[in-house]
Amino acid sequence: MEKVRKILVHQSKVQVSRAQIYLRASFCPIKYLSHSEADSLPPDTLNRGVDVGVAVLLQSANQRLLLTRRASSLRIFSMFGFHRGHVELDEKLLDAGLRELKEETGLKLSPDEISSQLLGLWESVYPHLLSSGIPKRHHIVTYIILRSSQSHFQLLTCLRTDPAEVSACVWVYTVRRIVQIPADLVTEVSPHGELIETLLEDIERISTETKFALELWLITLEPHSEMG
Repeated sequence: MEKVRKILVHQSKVQVSRAQIYLRASFCPIKYLSHSEADSLPPDTLNRGVDVGVAVLLQSANQRLLLTRRASSLRIFSMFGFHRGHVELDEKLLDAGLRELKEETGLKLSPDEISSQLLGLWESVYPHLLSSGIPKRHHIVTYIILRSSQSHFQLLTCLRTDPAEVSACVWVYTVRRIVQIPADLVTEVSPHGELIETLLEDIERISTETKFALELWLITLEPHSEMG
């Protein structure tokens, strides 16, 4: 709990008044953990408590956002997301975010070069599904957006990803799109179909947590946004 308290202690250093949004996945294992499963948690998991993590969204001056794909050697791979890691005791959230950004991408930015804003908090549990095993790690992840005064072209010249953590990266941007539902979209399944209880292959995708952060980012782009 001491680590969680640090979120509140150093919140003012990120130039925001409060975190307005705190969410977790609808399938969060903590939500569905039974009393017997909770009682079966090993002492090292119980004593570990809730750790504090930080994730940063790097936005360029021309409103591009940097996404990276985790290396295949990592525990959770083939997923695109943001630069994140643990917050050390007595470490400020912004300092931790800039440190993680440098370790993963090679981009060395100082607090004077960027403006920062706290977007929200996300409750993260590993494994992410209760069907994959009882929880072993529990984090409160603080999402911060870093706005650089440089374009993504300028930042690209300094980008040096760590192959041990990052296998690919991409600059994403927003487009206006008219969404139309296909006429041949399947609306029901056959009553004679066979249900196979298995998980789909975990190929390249964006996690629920990353979608949460992207939605918060889109809010900041809206005119007269009141976030933060």
